[in-house]
Amino acid sequence: MTEHPIAAWHRIAKRQDTAGLNALLDDEAVFVSPVVHAPQRGKKLAFMYLAAAFQVFFNPTFRYVREIVGPTDAMLEFETEIDGIVVNGVDIIKWNEAGRIVEFKVMIRPLKAINLVHQKMGAMLQAGAR
Repeated sequence: MTEHPIAAWHRIAKRQDTAGLNALLDDEAVFVSPVVHAPQRGKKLAFMYLAAAFQVFFNPTFRYVREIVGPTDAMLEFETEIDGIVVNGVDIIKWNEAGRIVEFKVMIRPLKAINLVHQKMGAMLQAGAR
């Protein structure tokens, strides 16, 4: 039996496994950011944003606090603390029949958290573009 996409996501996120992330993303994956207006289309861009998110979000305080899982999509609510600011958000993940992620949408709150994440993700993405 193939690993469920959400089980794979949890394993990959916990290990910050970029090779596993690359394998889990579909070639046509779309990443929808809480701070970038346009969806980021294609595996390369989705990978770039999610790999940066590993660095920004996944610290010892990160935890998923609720999950709603359907046949082809899921909503995972998370909490983490970054620079003393509590970040609350959701990952909305959709996958295809092959079990690969085709859409990954992140929504976060409060406004202080959005501004902080915008700053930190921007720095990570700029560093990765060099």
